[in-house]
Amino acid sequence: MRYIEKLPDPPGEAALVGTFAHRVLEVLMDLDPTERTVDTARAIAADQWPQMADDNDFLALGFNEAEARSFRWKSWNAIEGLWAIEDPRNVNVEATEQRVQTELGSVPFSGVVDRLEREADGLVVSDYKSGKAPSPRYRESRLDQVLLYAAAVHASTGEMPVRARLLYLGDRHVATDVTNAALDSAVGRLGDTWSAIQTACSTDSFAPTTGPLCGWCPYLDRCTEGQEAVAARPAAGR
Repeated sequence: MRYIEKLPDPPGEAALVGTFAHRVLEVLMDLDPTERTVDTARAIAADQWPQMADDNDFLALGFNEAEARSFRWKSWNAIEGLWAIEDPRNVNVEATEQRVQTELGSVPFSGVVDRLEREADGLVVSDYKSGKAPSPRYRESRLDQVLLYAAAVHASTGEMPVRARLLYLGDRHVATDVTNAALDSAVGRLGDTWSAIQTACSTDSFAPTTGPLCGWCPYLDRCTEGQEAVAARPAAGR
């Protein structure tokens, strides 16, 4: 519905909180390490806020004054959450918002790496997340994103990162070593997804995949299966 039918999909509050936090942390991590303090982050947030306040996606939320204030607090809690998981003054940053574009297993791939950093044993790919860290059940699928970034960095630069990690602000790191086997598995799953996309496009058949997030989908009113999934959850006591 988003990519084929080109229907609008305005970001919700949680996505915009993440966008704002990412922007502030990008500016912060581009500074000299000695300047990466909470007070500096607060000043950056104040400087960046007018752009968010005038953003069409933010305006579309239709917040009143109290709701806008709550949004700012949620954004600040995400930003300040960086200090709960690391001291940014100790991070040796090589790049922020690094765009990568290549082919991975014959699949066209592009993305933006939040942070590349240099540690004693090599290059590390890091990606900020403003939500909660996943349970062990979903850990592997969440790490696929940063493993694919690591594969793209390797393809683009010739240097294989040693680790890939998700930084859940205010919570914890979720990390994995980057090995040939791990990259092959992630790229293999990407290939399976690409093949499924090509099949769906050629047959014009796009089967919905329902789940616990259906209730937050902007296309729920157009999806019978999603509506049934939402209706079934209270009945199942979940």
